[in-house]
Amino acid sequence: MEKIVAHGWSAVRSAPAVHDQVDAALAAATSTGWEGLVADQRQYLDDFWSRSDVEVDGDAEIQQAVRFALFHVLQAGARGEARALPAKGLTGPGYDGHCFWDTETFVLPVLTYTAPQAVEQALRWRNSTLPAAQERARQLGLQGSAFPWRTINGSECSGYWPAGTAAFHINADIADAVVRYIRATCDEAFEKDVGLPLLVETARLWRSLGHHDHHGDFHIDGVTGPDEYSAISDDNVYTNLMAQHNLRAAATLVERHPDLAATLGVDDEETAAWRDAATRMTLPYNEELGVHEQSAGFTGHQLWDFAHTQEDQYPLMLHFPYFDLYRKQVVKQADLVLAMCLRGNAFTPEEKARNFAYYEQLTVRDSSLSACGQAVMAAEVGHMRLAYDYLGEAAMMDLSDLEGNTRNGLHIASLAGTWFALVIGFGGMREVDGLVAFSPRLPEQMGRLAFTVQFRGHRLRVDITRTTATYTLLDGESQDILHCDERLTLTSERPESRPIPPIPTGPAPEQPAGRSPARRGRATGHPEA
Repeated sequence: MEKIVAHGWSAVRSAPAVHDQVDAALAAATSTGWEGLVADQRQYLDDFWSRSDVEVDGDAEIQQAVRFALFHVLQAGARGEARALPAKGLTGPGYDGHCFWDTETFVLPVLTYTAPQAVEQALRWRNSTLPAAQERARQLGLQGSAFPWRTINGSECSGYWPAGTAAFHINADIADAVVRYIRATCDEAFEKDVGLPLLVETARLWRSLGHHDHHGDFHIDGVTGPDEYSAISDDNVYTNLMAQHNLRAAATLVERHPDLAATLGVDDEETAAWRDAATRMTLPYNEELGVHEQSAGFTGHQLWDFAHTQEDQYPLMLHFPYFDLYRKQVVKQADLVLAMCLRGNAFTPEEKARNFAYYEQLTVRDSSLSACGQAVMAAEVGHMRLAYDYLGEAAMMDLSDLEGNTRNGLHIASLAGTWFALVIGFGGMREVDGLVAFSPRLPEQMGRLAFTVQFRGHRLRVDITRTTATYTLLDGESQDILHCDERLTLTSERPESRPIPPIPTGPAPEQPAGRSPARRGRATGHPEA
């Protein structure tokens, strides 16, 4: 017996039009039959895997987990059709279907390099909510648009200011996703129709929210960064660096499309103000400790008493008043460390190593969004064993139900973080001056890592062992890339292989008592380092 069911939905079409859509789908399915439907699905997925598959030698669990992750990330976004990608995707009722910054910061980077059409649709949805974001900014006495921390239809649904609306960094997270998509696809129509208004409106928010002091330095005060245990802070480095990127990208896009920008009311004086704010952006730094402050004055706060915090008192937000968390040195999830992942050119290698070690000892990972960012930075500064353990935490979040709440739906951002840790972390993938760049490195537990990414219409295959990286151009005539700062011109005629230089490292950083990631080793069938 065959039973064929079709469904359709729309926020703009009439009911008769939706009925017609469903009738057409039923007719096509009946004509095609079961085998035809299966063949279409197989063709779609084969095409996706040809652009996205990741191969891991040496850890069967991670291999299974990354493919599980990619499938669910695709399922969440492939048919978004100008709708949001909720934090649980299509897998459960957690968060009541709301969309957060998780989408732009963790999920869209994966889709940008594997299924960019899904990113276009997700960002077109953000653009469709501009009127609600503009109204929210007016309510706050600000210019531009204040995008909601938590939403379904564009209106703010968070009822708690410090961990909701005060997390203004979502504006810059959206802008970052726009810039990444444009650079990776060269989609000029999107750039004009969606990218320009989103970047202009988000830039206006920062210039309105921040201020120049009497020295001319630019500050953004009273905000919450990714670390929700440090709310209403001044000059959060993550927020300031992401806002800086937002302001500069907006000014650049306005210069490329002056006539269109004029229709949005942008003039030379406004773009000059954006560039000036970006140039004078404040990034707090503790000279004595040699580390960046997560926010102004953070390193002067009292340390949280980790030694007397019991295992069953985590997550801290369920057992201690927020007031106490806000005034102590304790980090819920990667904040400054995530800033170093996304805006790495703002830090020297030495600063990254010192910052990572300092904030490792404070970060308790009471959020599933943390481990993947820590994996990336642990790999970059040379702590490969630790990076591998953090990869395991991100990858097994749902397959092992590490937080005991997978019944409410999968952690889509953590699933995306599996790809993030492997490709951005161990693959060392970045975008530098219009080129895709790689600084690969592998932990001892992995014998090989291979992945495919799509960049500017070309498919690129990267195959990494512990000593060598091989790059193969699968589509297109030629493409320039960077391997450990060396420029290579790839052609479809032959792969290019280069040695991987040794990775300098220092003493292993410490984590808060009882909060080290689970060590992946013999207990799970993998050799110890």
